[in-house]
Amino acid sequence: MDVFATIHAWLQQKKRCVLMVVISHQGSSPGRTGFKMVVSENQMFGTIGGGIMEHKLVEYARSLLQGERFLPFTKLQIHDKSAAQNQSGMICSGQQNIAFFDLDSKHLSLLSDIISDHKSEVFFSDSGISLLQPEAAVWCYQETLKKQAQVYIIGGGHVGLALSEVLSRLDFEIHILDHRENLNTMQANAFAHHKTTVAFEEIEQYIPEGDAVYVVIMSFGYRTDGVIIRRLIRRSYKYLGMMGSREKIETLKNDLLSEGFTSEQWSQLRAPIGLDIKSETAQEIAISVAAELIAVKNKPGL
Repeated sequence: MDVFATIHAWLQQKKRCVLMVVISHQGSSPGRTGFKMVVSENQMFGTIGGGIMEHKLVEYARSLLQGERFLPFTKLQIHDKSAAQNQSGMICSGQQNIAFFDLDSKHLSLLSDIISDHKSEVFFSDSGISLLQPEAAVWCYQETLKKQAQVYIIGGGHVGLALSEVLSRLDFEIHILDHRENLNTMQANAFAHHKTTVAFEEIEQYIPEGDAVYVVIMSFGYRTDGVIIRRLIRRSYKYLGMMGSREKIETLKNDLLSEGFTSEQWSQLRAPIGLDIKSETAQEIAISVAAELIAVKNKPGL
């Protein structure tokens, strides 16, 4: 769940909260522009950089909640103990400017709009949070909301379960699909947002195309992998990858090319998936695959 969804959930419970947004940074500041953290009386979510600075500002935000409603303001944090003022308590050099916003149930409609339209431009300024650019702002940070990454894990076995657990701690909406009814590892998977039993011969009907869609194929074996890849390889995704040995993958490649699939179509497939960290266990494989997904998500053009 991202920061905006968290705020929306809290506001539905009529919890007043403080949103902190890093609106600019310089140097090696641990809090980068766009980092966000929301704090209520007894909960917090997100980060503005961590460390003693974050701890101090969480306590400061909670003290604000004990007082009257406040207008948006900024607080400069300098990561240098020799600074004459605005010391963050950290020594990593650089600095960051953090905006503070007082939110309550009156902001529910705005949060609903932000969550429902991930292409929106959102403006954080001294006049508040808005989907329209403020006309006369003293300070303003503009952000283009990205679509949430959707990962479709095809294969609900032990590795699929382990990968779901790793990705649940990251910014992915997790779908897991398998053709086996009553699979114990699917039933035990409490990390996926969606679990579906499907016929692999119709797999393309369950996975939309798109530049925020990541497809990870780790089905039971060579035959099912072949069925799946034949249904998906002509479609467009941000990431399409398959788990397996190099020998299995080379055999499948030769089979597909002999059937008329093109080398260009095959080239969009990442196989074998995962960073080469000599992983052996399901958990190690999951970490290597998650790292590759993060690299693709965070590096435009990959």
